[in-house]
Amino acid sequence: MRSPTLPAASRSVVDATVLPRLIRIGPNLCVAAFTLMKLLPARFMLDRAEQRGELKPGTTVLETSSGTFALGLAMVCRLRGYPLVIVGDPAIDPALCRRLGELGAQVEICTEPSPNGGFQQARLDRLAELRSRYPDHYVPGQYHNPDNPNAYAAVAEQIAETVGAVDCLVGPVGSGGSTGGTAAFLRLLQPRMRLIGVDTSPSTIFGQADGPRVVRGLGNSLVPPNVSHDAYDEVHWAGPAEVCRATRELHARHALFMGPTSGASFLVARWYAERNPGSQVVAFLPDEGHRYQETVYRDEWLAERGLLDVPATAAPRTVTDPGDAVGGWARMLWRRRSLDDALREARRDRGTALGEAR
Repeated sequence: MRSPTLPAASRSVVDATVLPRLIRIGPNLCVAAFTLMKLLPARFMLDRAEQRGELKPGTTVLETSSGTFALGLAMVCRLRGYPLVIVGDPAIDPALCRRLGELGAQVEICTEPSPNGGFQQARLDRLAELRSRYPDHYVPGQYHNPDNPNAYAAVAEQIAETVGAVDCLVGPVGSGGSTGGTAAFLRLLQPRMRLIGVDTSPSTIFGQADGPRVVRGLGNSLVPPNVSHDAYDEVHWAGPAEVCRATRELHARHALFMGPTSGASFLVARWYAERNPGSQVVAFLPDEGHRYQETVYRDEWLAERGLLDVPATAAPRTVTDPGDAVGGWARMLWRRRSLDDALREARRDRGTALGEAR
């Protein structure tokens, strides 16, 4: 009896897990479930930097991150032998700090936010200081490096070959790489494909004032240059109670143990798919839930923050101004506008409404 032919073993854990699993969880809803989404752009950025001669043996990699991009970089740098310094802030949880340290990364924590731009600006300022300390260095720059969105060509190809025609892509927006990059490549085949970005309040990405956020991995205190605002047809701001409930439902109903950014994406994608049964929807689920077992998956943590017994919200409210989206789940028809154009029209509409009220 002939033994079955097995696929060739991957060269590393990075190669084995860099692409998502595509899973159908509804009649017209598929999810792209990543073990660690930021592993893809981390590897791609370092690949391109090596090809350009910007990254050589002994070069120190410097980056600012308080989440999964730091972990992705640490994994790739450990396997390739590059020293890594991560500039983070108190949002880095102890478990992530331990993992980064075990992978050989040096972690510097900014303990005070910048007056303008919060911790993210403080981290960028500290990163600028470190560049003078390490003459031979490379900064991936996930917020502005075009290699970040370009990395997702591989995901777009995987989706196109496996799922086929996609009518709507849904995903959380942080650096702007995953949703904007994937949509740009998929739209080469389907220019009319809708793109829905998922954020949380308060966040500056789509025009709100900055403020404290409960949900990890969503929202930003600065507007990353890699966010192509004119790529989005619709934007949703998901409240923390809705996000945490959806994250737990994703696990309880579909056995997908994911983090809160995945829950936010699932919340919006399920809502859209149910209301558009003739559309094929794909949702990004960026990372697994192991880091959140003591937070999102723990009732006591939710109760301490007043999130445990919040009544379920069946649908978002629709707003025409990002400022009106703060608090709970809200959506705005973005219509592929620039950030300036969207805010200008919102101010104009608000002024018209005030004039009519008088």
